[in-house]
Amino acid sequence: MRLLMWFFRLLLFFLLFGFAVKNDHLVSLQFFFGSAWQLPLVFVILVAFTAGALLGVTATFGSLLRQRREIGRLRRQLARAERDRQASPSVTPPSAPEMQAPETF
Repeated sequence: MRLLMWFFRLLLFFLLFGFAVKNDHLVSLQFFFGSAWQLPLVFVILVAFTAGALLGVTATFGSLLRQRREIGRLRRQLARAERDRQASPSVTPPSAPEMQAPETF
C-alpha cells in the first residue's frame, strides 16, 4: 500500500511539473491606478491555489476550536456526574421497561 501511495504521489508531482513547464508564459496582472505586474502563469495559479487553501483552513479552524471547547466542557460535566454518582451510591439509575415479544398465532 505504501508503494502504491508513493507511486500516486510521484505521478501527481510529474503531472503538476509538466503543467508548470507548459504554462510558463508571462501574464500581466492589472491593478488600480495603472500599475501592472508581469508574472509567469504557473506562479499566479500557485498563489491563487495557496490563497484558497489558506482561506479554507481558516474557515474550518473556527468550528474546530468551538468543537474542542464543547468536548472539554462535556468531559468536565461527565467527570462531575461520575464523582457525584460515586459519592452517593444509594441513587440507582432508572431501568428501562422490559419489552415483551409479540405472541405468534
